[in-house]
Amino acid sequence: MRRRPIRVRPITSLSLNRMIPNILTLLALCAGMTAIRLALTGRYQSAAAAIIIAGVLDGIDGRIARLLKGTSPFGAQLDSLSDFVSFGVAPAVLLYVWTMVQLAALGWALVLLFGVCCALRLARFNTQLGTELPPYAYNFFTGVPAPAAAGLVMIPMFFDFEFGWSVFRTPYLNGVVLAGVAALMVSRVPTYSFKRFRVPHEWVLPMLLGIGALAAFLTTEPWGTLLVIGALYLGSIPLSIRSYRKLREAAEELRAGMLREGTETLSGSRSAP
Repeated sequence: MRRRPIRVRPITSLSLNRMIPNILTLLALCAGMTAIRLALTGRYQSAAAAIIIAGVLDGIDGRIARLLKGTSPFGAQLDSLSDFVSFGVAPAVLLYVWTMVQLAALGWALVLLFGVCCALRLARFNTQLGTELPPYAYNFFTGVPAPAAAGLVMIPMFFDFEFGWSVFRTPYLNGVVLAGVAALMVSRVPTYSFKRFRVPHEWVLPMLLGIGALAAFLTTEPWGTLLVIGALYLGSIPLSIRSYRKLREAAEELRAGMLREGTETLSGSRSAP
């Protein structure tokens, strides 16, 4: 009796769980677009809060994608497009209408520089997707990532919101910050990625308590809390540089030792009778 060939039906549906990361990415994009609208209407604190919300959503969508095994090239490209709008365009527009407009063409050039550097940083990140990195480089980004850059560039704004000091609203100070953060985005400075960060069992409960305390402070004293987070991140950059260099030097020493052993073994085998 002749058996009929088995027909494989094409997949015509997608699990909702696999769509959750892309949904979060779209929500982050919507938050960034909303920040632009709020900035244009003069609601600067709400606009800054919308960018922070976009950063939180961007921080969890990738982890959820890996957890649910929902990573895809489409999601990676969508994430980069969302990052450019939320952390490149939105902070630039917000800072321009908040203070940089006072410098006219120079102020516009500085916010353009920030947006261009964000696009270049994301393009470089996309070209590295799927490439094999050295083991010591997996826990590091090359340059400051776009969400962190958006937070850093708004630090003078956070100072103004928290303390009301007009010096932090001067376009000259914000111009220096814009140029400095833009340079950090496209630099080769290694920064911690925290993607493979693992928590020891004895630190799980304290970390959960710390996250609860952080959420409480963000709801009661948001701008002061964001200033502390920004200071901690800036303080981590010298540590990440030193850690990266130590790991790279250790890897190079190990490689050099293996090459010496291989050379000695080969020369010994050749000299043997």
